[in-house]
Amino acid sequence: MPSANIIQLRQLLAERFPGLRTRADELPGARHPSWPTGLPQLDQPLHGGLPKGALAEIVAEQRGCGSALLLTALIQRSLDENKFVAVIDGQDSLDVTQVREDLSRLLWVRCRSTGEALKATDLLLRDGNLPLVLLDLVSNPSAQLRKIPATTWYRFQRLLEQTSAVCVVMTPRVMVAPAQVRVTLRSRFSLSALEREPQELLRELTMEVSEARRSGEQALELKLA
Repeated sequence: MPSANIIQLRQLLAERFPGLRTRADELPGARHPSWPTGLPQLDQPLHGGLPKGALAEIVAEQRGCGSALLLTALIQRSLDENKFVAVIDGQDSLDVTQVREDLSRLLWVRCRSTGEALKATDLLLRDGNLPLVLLDLVSNPSAQLRKIPATTWYRFQRLLEQTSAVCVVMTPRVMVAPAQVRVTLRSRFSLSALEREPQELLRELTMEVSEARRSGEQALELKLA
């Protein structure tokens, strides 16, 4: 809780300088450029789409929540825009038959372990030439996921900050601490959904979207003598 002299100083500054912001929650957020996914339930809460130059995490906690559907939709969107996209497939589980576009712009890295997937992601982010990088770890064993050092995600974030790439990490639980966007899938699709059109299912895809505070919104500390 702020001390009395801090409160008095804020009041004094507000009186002398009416336009001055003295609290972190009053600072305007420096928004990153974004990539529209074409999904209203995702783009609208994010005011445009997934942030460029930043990590985004999509959490798929339950089977049938629509993670494969969403992954395919993101690939399809990128290919529709004639952009290259890389998919690091952590357990070699991607069904490319669901992608209706020419696959010549799709880099599909088929991995057999979490370690392989992370090494591949590191190399692609360092290259910096791919506008969309998708890392799918939803089906990877929990024992492997627990061994991922937290520093891995911060290293990925630093690499992304030098680019305009979008990097999405799909996980079975919250793992990516520096993610600027976190999406938790809440859908419950049954096996009968496989007989329906993907576009119809995408309209029913439900998700909880949240954004992390931007680095430009860090608190300003006033040290009084």
